[in-house]
Amino acid sequence: MRRTRLIVALAVLGPGLMVMLADTDAGSVVTAAQSGATWGYRLLLVQLVLVPVLIVVLELSARLAITTGKGFTELIREHFGGRWATVAVVTLVVTVMGALVTEFAGLAGVGELFGVPRGVTVPVAAAALVALVVSGGYRRVEIVGLVLGSLELAFVIAAAMAHPSLSAVGGGFVASQPLHSHGYLALVAANVGAVVMPWMIFYQQSAIVQKRLTVKNLRVVRLDIAAGAVVTQVVMAAVLVAAAARLHGKGSLSTIGQLATALSPALGGTVGRVILALGIGGAALVASIVVSLAATWAVAEALGKPRDLNRSVRHARPFYALYATIVAGGAALVLVSSSLVRLAVDVEILNALLLPLVLVFLVLLAHRALPRPYRLLRRQRVAFAAAAGPIVAVALLWVAIALGF
Repeated sequence: MRRTRLIVALAVLGPGLMVMLADTDAGSVVTAAQSGATWGYRLLLVQLVLVPVLIVVLELSARLAITTGKGFTELIREHFGGRWATVAVVTLVVTVMGALVTEFAGLAGVGELFGVPRGVTVPVAAAALVALVVSGGYRRVEIVGLVLGSLELAFVIAAAMAHPSLSAVGGGFVASQPLHSHGYLALVAANVGAVVMPWMIFYQQSAIVQKRLTVKNLRVVRLDIAAGAVVTQVVMAAVLVAAAARLHGKGSLSTIGQLATALSPALGGTVGRVILALGIGGAALVASIVVSLAATWAVAEALGKPRDLNRSVRHARPFYALYATIVAGGAALVLVSSSLVRLAVDVEILNALLLPLVLVFLVLLAHRALPRPYRLLRRQRVAFAAAAGPIVAVALLWVAIALGF
């Protein structure tokens, strides 16, 4: 009996871990590295504080999916109408395209570490993503994603190889916070914004529906989310520690290529490059899978079209064609864009603008769509407000900073 329960639990695990591993994407890695390079260990505490924030937000999303059997976009369309669903989906697709640009740019940076040009790395990665989704059912996609995401643990090895001073790391938790600094506040906003992404909610709900999980699985789903939140923030903390130990006070970082070039010698030449390539490549690939599927599922839900990954291409051709178009569009932008940094900033602004809208929908749907036994208790509403309120405030702060106010 115990063995059967373990097998069932392992079968349930996946959506939470996937979405959390994707959260530590190429852009988040650069943000964590920039934090360590610029401010040492002072922003390490922020990474740990964000663990319960992730858990609270994604648990509510999972609760909605399990009790209603519907994705996030489908619930918005059902309870607020097609116009609001269209607004949410259009904004999501734009931010997803920007996220794909970030991921493909990260993969290009990894390729260039080993002398492989961008014109080869990006098309090969895009083709592999399309082949994975088109040729396999949801379970295969999830397993491949989890394996790729596990490569992010290479950053923990990188942090150890950087030989950080334990006393300096501990001092970072109690050091005074330079809240008067515009640059420091910008990085605080970027770190918070890099944690709860709008596409996380869209993906997780659709993935839970895809797996046909029920209320009997809710306990394991919560464990899935909690484990994912801890792992993703440990990875972010490891990147920050590695950068703080080796790059603090030596200039700023803005791309994966700069990070890899700066850290590789400190981690030991070829070995360092391989470790960074595994971590960055795994993070970028799992994020690419998640964001592209989030957008495709959202569009299909808004249009009321079939969206089951277990259906063959012959029976769901429009769905797979849309997925391939989204992936190809992100790859093309990387190959033709002359200002990826400017594009990345614009996408972060859109993410920050979409996040409050998504969180408001999440709260309203929790009130309208959740069956009475699963609605938020008063203490849970307080916990959600305590988690979501600062996120919204920081998102708006990031918009103001990015726009120059």
